Amino acid sequence: MSVFEWTPLETAAKIKKKEVSVREVTEAALKRVGDVDAEVGAFLRTEEDYALRQADIVQKKIDGGEELGPLAGVPFGLKDNICTKGLETTCASKILSGFRPPYHATATRKLEKAGVIMIGKTNMDEFAMGSTSETSYYKTTKNPWDLSRVPGGSSGGSAAAVAAREVPFTIGTDTGGSIRQPAAYCGVTGLKPTYGAVSRFGLIAYGSSLDQIGPIAPTARDCAAVFNAISGYDEMDSTSMPLEIDALREIDGGVKGMKIGIPKSYFGEGLHEEVRAAVLAAAKVFAAEGAEIEEFDFPMLDYAVPAYYIIASAEASSNLSRYDGVKYGFRSEQAESLRDIYLKTRTEGFGGEVKKRIMLGAFALSSGYYDAYYNKALQVKALIKKAFDEAFAKYDMILGPVAPTTAPKLGESLKDPLAMYLSDIYTVSANLSGLPGLSLPCGFDKEGMPIGMQLLGKAFDDAKLLRAGAAYQNVTSFHRETPDIAEKGGESA
Repeated sequence: MSVFEWTPLETAAKIKKKEVSVREVTEAALKRVGDVDAEVGAFLRTEEDYALRQADIVQKKIDGGEELGPLAGVPFGLKDNICTKGLETTCASKILSGFRPPYHATATRKLEKAGVIMIGKTNMDEFAMGSTSETSYYKTTKNPWDLSRVPGGSSGGSAAAVAAREVPFTIGTDTGGSIRQPAAYCGVTGLKPTYGAVSRFGLIAYGSSLDQIGPIAPTARDCAAVFNAISGYDEMDSTSMPLEIDALREIDGGVKGMKIGIPKSYFGEGLHEEVRAAVLAAAKVFAAEGAEIEEFDFPMLDYAVPAYYIIASAEASSNLSRYDGVKYGFRSEQAESLRDIYLKTRTEGFGGEVKKRIMLGAFALSSGYYDAYYNKALQVKALIKKAFDEAFAKYDMILGPVAPTTAPKLGESLKDPLAMYLSDIYTVSANLSGLPGLSLPCGFDKEGMPIGMQLLGKAFDDAKLLRAGAAYQNVTSFHRETPDIAEKGGESA
């Protein structure tokens, strides 16, 4: 069997049984990236020396009998907006080119402690602003299922790397669907945890009240293992919560007796018929496994996208004000004064999508417009949260699509930014409400592109979502399907 047919947990089990060494698996992952990533473009850079050093350290700990956790020795890719001490972290932006953080993000540190091996940084939309991974300054990532299509965004590199079997799992971030949507487009599993379940310390901020770090992996079971490794309270993040959630402990509990709600508004105009059919077929699978399925009204859906883009852009305009060419990263060589440094560095360093959102956010926060836009968006956010509270008084979780369509062709979304923003219609409400969301592959369209479904749960019900996802994957095989590129250049072990 090829290393790249093993899930993260299977890989770790083989390492523990001495069937393969940590260095062998790490070298295989690095070779795999070398074999296929020129076509996919999932990684911005690999860190071979760092990865092999870590592999040897972890192997010594395993040989010495040290208990590291269920993923010890497994290689992974890390989204390039999560800080890595001494290793370049750019947010796929020119303005952070050459930036090497002096510290690890908490999630990076926890993964290192768990014995997993970071082999490189994955591509993304610049500063996580986009839905296609085409706004990256450095390269365009392609969907492994069809190289003429986008992998989704902003964690497109992370999802594509898992789909192409370059690494067993990756870490992404989700501000408005940026884990769930690329996971759906690439036919893999992605978890956006509850806001506060995973520390944001060391995550380079886009929208501070919305951002969340989470796993992308082949299965819900693997996502549960990664979630366990990165979740928990962190004194460096005032929004993290002192709760311990063991998602693996109840992963095999099934869905019998659960009540799953399906919002009627999620299946209205704009949803592609093949996506609708696949998600409703998934609902029947849950029913066959013992869950109770019921439709209900969720009237707030139409207001989610405008509220999200006002709030996210406002927070981005504030967060990105720190990039001025003075403290770190890129500085324009054309500047002749301090004012010039600010103006020209930001003009040359930021891409078009980032500039657009900074300007939109600055406008929404400006005198005379603050109440008309930003305050109203906050009021809508509260109403959306209230609607979810009412729904979860009746249901254990909510089932719906991740995106209205399967992955579009490269270049299509950038021609129509409004359509790109509207593609987030099913995902942004979870971020506005701080709720967990799980994306699962549930079918394919007639062109062979993956379709994803989404489960949304109550705050800190991450384990329950993963349990439901595992129950679905126990009786379906969509998550086992791989694109043709996954068969190229295999490395045996």
